Amino acid sequence: MIPYLYTIVDQHKLKDMFQTFYSCIGLPIQVIDENGLILEAVGPTCTYCEIFKKYLKADDSCEKLHASASRRAIDIGETYIFSCHSNLNHIVFPLMSKEVLFGSILVGPFLMTQPDSIMISDIEKHYHIPTPDLLELYDEAQNIKIIPPQMVSQISKLLYYLFSGLISESKMIFMEKQAKFRQQSKINESIQQYKTSDIHDATPTYPVDKEKDLITKVKTGNVSEAKGILNELLGYVLFADGGSIDIMKSRAIELSTLLSRASIEGGGITSTVLNQNTGYIKRINNCKTSESLCYCLQEMVVTFSDNVFNKTTSKNKELIKKAISFIAQNYANNITLDYVANEVHLNPAYFSTLFKKEVGYSFKEYLNMIRIEESKRLLTNSSYSIVDIAIAVGFEDQSYFSKVFKKYTGITPKQYR
Repeated sequence: MIPYLYTIVDQHKLKDMFQTFYSCIGLPIQVIDENGLILEAVGPTCTYCEIFKKYLKADDSCEKLHASASRRAIDIGETYIFSCHSNLNHIVFPLMSKEVLFGSILVGPFLMTQPDSIMISDIEKHYHIPTPDLLELYDEAQNIKIIPPQMVSQISKLLYYLFSGLISESKMIFMEKQAKFRQQSKINESIQQYKTSDIHDATPTYPVDKEKDLITKVKTGNVSEAKGILNELLGYVLFADGGSIDIMKSRAIELSTLLSRASIEGGGITSTVLNQNTGYIKRINNCKTSESLCYCLQEMVVTFSDNVFNKTTSKNKELIKKAISFIAQNYANNITLDYVANEVHLNPAYFSTLFKKEVGYSFKEYLNMIRIEESKRLLTNSSYSIVDIAIAVGFEDQSYFSKVFKKYTGITPKQYR
């Protein structure tokens, strides 16, 4: 019977890729099924492994370990480097369809350092291998290829580039898995910070200032900073509320409404944003885990932030996004239209016309809007003087700052505070 994997992957193409990989890298490469059994292999068999396998228990086989490593690779959304029972290294890349594992690409074994007696004695402690076989293992270890750690990292990337497109939807799944894994890492960092502060102080209150900052970043289309602030907020919610999915959903729906308004104020098309908001509220209610909810919110932040560029044509979108990103990072400095035009490699006059056409505001209007949004956050959440805030957001004096602030908000900074 043909293994199911070969009904969704071209066996001949796979074997040709293996031959090419082995010819270039010189490491054994195999395709294994979902249970870790070898379906195809290129490269010499490992005598070291054959000697060692005799001392493994039936319920702790190499096949079982390889299958487990494949599932771990799915969790993190990328190739996974691991060490086997006998301290040899491998790299595994999972092959899946519709998030179901059907097999993996397995590279190895290899070592990252010269084998020595410590490596062998460590194995003996765990598996009680007789001296004659230990000596033979030591001799055979000298024949195993040594790959420096930096090169291992590059080979790991190469596997991803080579095999991620074998199954059509796998690459998208991997990209989503990677994004989720990175997001959870950032959220965990935030949780640890709150735990540390909890040791010394009372339980921290909800960071309203961060929520307002998030709204500002969405309104001005600053995607990268918006995602970072979101993860800090999620860290607080998970820390303070114990990860209750119902409480998280309630807060997420409130946040969706706030950010949709910010997206409209930033230039998003009202009907489009409202439809998006309805869709995200449905998705939030359907989330089963905190991880899926966090990722849904991250997608929502990106979508609402990108609405700022909805009027921009595809030809100019990336260029304008680059300009706006630069403004978002440097608004507090004395930046000019000429300076930003130079950053995106355009003639200042052309850049000025293009910016007004695509964003809907002149460069100066947009820069002032960004500065005023940041000043509103500082006025609300800090005790800085108005003159200090004016300088902090890029205005040269308080008088001009107050004039611009009133133009955009209808009231003075003092009244706003």
